[in-house]
Amino acid sequence: MSLRGGMVALSDSGGRMVVPSLRLQDLIEEIRGAKTLAQEREVIQKECAQIRASFRDGDPLQRHRQLAKLLYVHMLGYPAHFGQMECLKLIASPRFTDKRVGYLGAMLLLDERHDAHLLITNSIKNDLSQGIQPVQGLALCTLSTMGSAEMCRDLATEVEKLLLQPSPYVRKKAVLTAVHMIRKDPELSSIFLPPCAKLLHERHHGILLGTITLITELCERSPAALRHFRKVVPQLVQILRTLVTAGYSAEHSISGVSDPFLQVQILRLLRILGRNHEESSEAMNDLLAQVATNTDTSRNAGNAVLLETVLTIMDIHSVAGLRVLAVNILGRFLLNHDKNIRYVALTSLLRLVQSDHSAVQRHRSTVVECLQETDASLSRRALELSLALVNSSNVRAMMQELQAFLESCPPDLRADCASGILLAAERFAPSKRWHIDTILHVLTTAGTHVRDDAVANLTQLIGEAQELHAYSVRRLYRALAEDISQQPLAQVAAWCIGEYGDLLLEGNCEDTEPFQVEEEEVLALLEKVLQSHVSLPATRGYAITALMKLSTRLRGDNNRIRRVVSIYGSCVDVELQQRAVEYNVLFQKYDHMRAAILEKMPLVERSDPQVDEGQKENKAGPQLLEAAAPVPTEPQATKLLDLLDLLDDTSGHAQHLPPLEPSPGEALVQLLDLPCVPPPPAPIPSLRVFEREGVRLDLSFMRPVETPTLLLVTATTTNSSREDVTHFVCQAAVPKSFQLQLQAPSGDAIPAQGGLPITQLFRILNPNKVILRLKLRLTYNHSGQPVQEIFEVDNLPVETWQ
Repeated sequence: MSLRGGMVALSDSGGRMVVPSLRLQDLIEEIRGAKTLAQEREVIQKECAQIRASFRDGDPLQRHRQLAKLLYVHMLGYPAHFGQMECLKLIASPRFTDKRVGYLGAMLLLDERHDAHLLITNSIKNDLSQGIQPVQGLALCTLSTMGSAEMCRDLATEVEKLLLQPSPYVRKKAVLTAVHMIRKDPELSSIFLPPCAKLLHERHHGILLGTITLITELCERSPAALRHFRKVVPQLVQILRTLVTAGYSAEHSISGVSDPFLQVQILRLLRILGRNHEESSEAMNDLLAQVATNTDTSRNAGNAVLLETVLTIMDIHSVAGLRVLAVNILGRFLLNHDKNIRYVALTSLLRLVQSDHSAVQRHRSTVVECLQETDASLSRRALELSLALVNSSNVRAMMQELQAFLESCPPDLRADCASGILLAAERFAPSKRWHIDTILHVLTTAGTHVRDDAVANLTQLIGEAQELHAYSVRRLYRALAEDISQQPLAQVAAWCIGEYGDLLLEGNCEDTEPFQVEEEEVLALLEKVLQSHVSLPATRGYAITALMKLSTRLRGDNNRIRRVVSIYGSCVDVELQQRAVEYNVLFQKYDHMRAAILEKMPLVERSDPQVDEGQKENKAGPQLLEAAAPVPTEPQATKLLDLLDLLDDTSGHAQHLPPLEPSPGEALVQLLDLPCVPPPPAPIPSLRVFEREGVRLDLSFMRPVETPTLLLVTATTTNSSREDVTHFVCQAAVPKSFQLQLQAPSGDAIPAQGGLPITQLFRILNPNKVILRLKLRLTYNHSGQPVQEIFEVDNLPVETWQ
């Protein structure tokens, strides 16, 4: 072997020269010097071949150099899996230079998906017990980076011993490794409880900060640890008070704020310890007030400490004055020039608005000004908070601001703004006329962005307000004459003109500007809606029905209406064609019944939303196959098959429920669009089948009268915990004598503290009326941890199957 120009020249046993292997520095220079991607690949392929050959030769002196080059290749994104076993050999080597590269390679090339990572457990255990600080540091870093739950269980006692070692270097790394172990396996909490109390007296900054982090992880994952560490609240309060008054050390101060990182971590821990605990909350109230009043807000470090203080005040049992102080701090944040601080303030106030509504109301004007922010995320948060601040006392002023924002808001916010205005108006409307005017303004400004139920709600509202029929029809007529492109507006206007067209022609409404409308103008406007290329099929249906109803409201000749209706008897749209054909038959054969059939709609009382939901499910029962069921993707289908195997059912997963024919009575009712509500079935008691850490799953049942063998099961999942539930999936399986159809869920995330629940409908056909057994599998993420639960429900009420 000889050195030539910085390269290592190798000879084989026959004396022939082989391609020299590059040094790491030369390899980096050559790769950076490659002018094309092809040249770079060529260099890396040649060097990887040399590295493989060197690994096969087994030269222990060259192994760490070759692996270092391979790690650089790996960082460039090229495959380096063939170096995994070399990492194990270097870790087992007694030389520190080998261990250093070996542990680095293990952190980069190994993880829990490779079984090879378990082979280094013994080597890490030996290195932790050697007493050599640099080697112990390498082992601890590797364990905290890629240690699996199994490795953590095997090495927990070794790490626990190192927590009380005299060396601060080792103790700091041992604390961070313990944090990783608790995250991997919370059952190891009991091992680390005793050392933490001693480590709180530590003066070393890194160890103290790591200890606070470790205690935070323990309290979040173990109720026993939470109860244990509530005893140290006075000690934590004293540490934080010393930080605020005297400081920790000058080298850890940032912009005049004493050690903000340690302050923030202690405040987070105090928030967890004081949550739902009166005694701990009282012990920290005075300190929180001191931090909130003495922290400098001219720098970001001080703002970070103040934000954590506010969040802590919000979560614990703090006194009323302290909560008002927290809201005022957030109000000052809204005036900050930094967009990030304003966003944080809006988000925090949105959390507070339910519990401290009056305190947040004081900053209403500032929140409304934030609607004009150019940043989309800021204006969205300001919109959500503005809608949450609406109440019966300020609804008129807030609606003016929100309607002005609706006219100029970005397109991606228009749907949320319109829906929020409609919901707030429905809840806090001071009068029916104001309510109608507000909805009309939304339909005129952003009609294409409103919710699907806006048309039905407005028609219901107008129908209930008999004294406003003339006012409403004239307002809607003028709005439709100005713009027919807003489809929800056109639908409501067509319905209203059809119902109250006679009031439109009378022209004696005192609430609007006087104007005279002729019959021909009304018919021409509806024909314009019918002929417009922007009109949806549903809008044309409203318009042709309005024309038909006007045949009984107008005093003139109906020949024009007959001609228009007959034209659409050959329309390509099946729904519109059916309506036109039926109306033609009504003109020709049943003209004597036309006035009675087309009279004004009777008043319909608003019912309980829960009753409406039950009626929807009841009506959907006989039309099981008409509702489009979601087509699962291949991975979902595989999971469903696995779930069905739990009930020994491998043949029923592809079954489809038979179609159910409507009765002749239902067909006649559909012809005339008359309501047909079957008598409500006997109520079936609901059942709670799952509860864990605030996540609950309740089942409610309904059996339609028309199909007694069909069971409609509504699964409602709620979340009362303080953490969001995400990626929620509920799967179900039944024995093969049943037929099951799953509807798509309403979502896959449940906000914390009683947010909008997830609902999902199961349709189960039980032709033999046998006892029903249901197996469920729930998968979701909660508090940063994946959760999977599989259980069987065999205690369903007898009314669900008898």
